[in-house]
Amino acid sequence: MTRISAVDRRAALVRAALRVVARDGVSAATTRSIVAEAGMSLASFHYAFASRDELMVELINAVVDGEETALAPALQPVLGGVTIRDAVRGGLQNYFDAVRADPDREKAMFELTQWALREPGFEPLARRQYDRYFAVAERALVAAASLTGCVWRGPTAEIARMLVVLTDGLTIAWLVTRDDAAAAATMDFAADAVADLATPARAPLAPHPNPNARTR
Repeated sequence: MTRISAVDRRAALVRAALRVVARDGVSAATTRSIVAEAGMSLASFHYAFASRDELMVELINAVVDGEETALAPALQPVLGGVTIRDAVRGGLQNYFDAVRADPDREKAMFELTQWALREPGFEPLARRQYDRYFAVAERALVAAASLTGCVWRGPTAEIARMLVVLTDGLTIAWLVTRDDAAAAATMDFAADAVADLATPARAPLAPHPNPNARTR
């Protein structure tokens, strides 16, 4: 029988916990349901984790890491965008495509955020999660401005928070309805709203004519 290393055992249990949370919710993610999902014994769980709470911390950190890795490129503006609105809309589409590709991750993330906010001592995990989302969104806004030559009229950190709020609403509404057309309309609205917070770059001034130049 092949022995599993402690690191691999922990990773397998985290993946199993994610599936249970996405399918049945955090309340159903008991140690017994998680080991059953992973195809392991209860003793294997206690060999890898001291408690369910320790596993939940590991799970939240792993999902946030995975979310940031997956969504950082997705939130980057589409190359070739002509206007700031094009760049923001393209980035939102890439984000939405990532949501559609793995809806279970999004469901689990919302579940885990609510759990962390309710569970005493775990609130910092939820704050850490959103601090990283804000940072990813801010990098996307800086890239979009650089791509299009625009200047944001307010602090990019504040605009990034608005963008994350908009994407949160987009995500939860789509998870409930699975309405792609409504999601597209929401992204159009969000792109218009965010682009309205940017000032287009000034065109370079034309050189003044030389008064001493001869005319023919």
